[in-house]
Amino acid sequence: MSFISEKLSRIKPSPTLAVTAKVAELRAAGRDIIGLGAGEPDFDTPDNIKEAAYAAIRDGKTKYTTVDGIPELKEAVAEKFRRENGLEYGVDQITVNSGGKHTIFNAFMATLDPGDEVLIPTPYWVSYPDMALLAGGTPKFLEAGVEAGFKITPEQLDAAITPKTKWLIFNSPSNPTGAAYTRAELEALGEVLLRHPQVHIFADDIYEHIIYGDFEFVTIAAAVPGLYERTLTMNGVAKAYAMTGWRIGYGGGPAALIKAMAKVQSQSTSNPCSISQWATVEALNGPQDFIAERAMVFEGRRDLVVSMLGEARGLNCATPDGAFYVYPSIVELIGKKTPDGGTINNDLDFVSYLLEEEGVATVHGEAFGLSPCFRISYATSNEALEEACKRIQRACAALA
Repeated sequence: MSFISEKLSRIKPSPTLAVTAKVAELRAAGRDIIGLGAGEPDFDTPDNIKEAAYAAIRDGKTKYTTVDGIPELKEAVAEKFRRENGLEYGVDQITVNSGGKHTIFNAFMATLDPGDEVLIPTPYWVSYPDMALLAGGTPKFLEAGVEAGFKITPEQLDAAITPKTKWLIFNSPSNPTGAAYTRAELEALGEVLLRHPQVHIFADDIYEHIIYGDFEFVTIAAAVPGLYERTLTMNGVAKAYAMTGWRIGYGGGPAALIKAMAKVQSQSTSNPCSISQWATVEALNGPQDFIAERAMVFEGRRDLVVSMLGEARGLNCATPDGAFYVYPSIVELIGKKTPDGGTINNDLDFVSYLLEEEGVATVHGEAFGLSPCFRISYATSNEALEEACKRIQRACAALA
């Protein structure tokens, strides 16, 4: 009889975190590795936010707090939703958690029963299916490939919904593709969802502020007000504010759901770090101008990467509207031979080849549920990206 729980066999470790660990291991062994696997901005946390954290420590704000967030932070989150998204939430409709992943986990643990289905557009962020499985739910996938611009259609959604459907996970802009839905596209999907009142929507807006060109972000509860009462709108400070390690995510949704999530949190982590909470108050209430400036830097990096990958033999790289990822297809490279006689049978073979031969670390598409592709994070310097893309071009050219 195994000491380890059977339910743990349903899930796998995070592939993206595994790539980060592998990069660290190879660098420690002396290899020249360019890591393009981590979804983490290379910018530093702004100084005013750091100062707020120092002040919290000096002022002794280092004790337990309310389980799901201090009142000041809940008020700041509510004001953020009002100011930026046109959504009105009372503080009893706001949850604060130890990162956006924690928000999702709490929601699933609070709502999913065996047999409940969670609709997940593919490709997806690696943790969605595993968290649904761990909570006892059943992931159900809606494939949105390269030809569809990595976006699902109303017809797909309608066909996938069953009486057992409890959640639709909705991530725009998307990890891993950077695809983003327009207001018109959200409204069309909303018409379907309005016909199925048993379906709740989890809107993962973590990349809201990293958008490009004239694209206008809108969250689904604002685009389709009729869905407000059954939407959990999640966001956080990790990406836009370069606060990945501070571990603060938050959400706004129905008061009954928020209360249930707090119950889960009370018996698991208790409150998020008190110092991080006070820093996040300053992040949300303080100056916001740097966010657009950083998005412009990301846009320049996107253009560099898309252009250079477009010159790589056998790659097809779509231009994303947001986030800081590209998701090139390698369909033309399947079956090609490597210089040492190996065969590229799938995207895992390809990313392994890139790492071993050229020292470029990326993540294979199978981890995100759509092959044959691979994900590149361009949240690093132009110099590193240019060198990495040259190496990728060289690796592709060497395949026969």
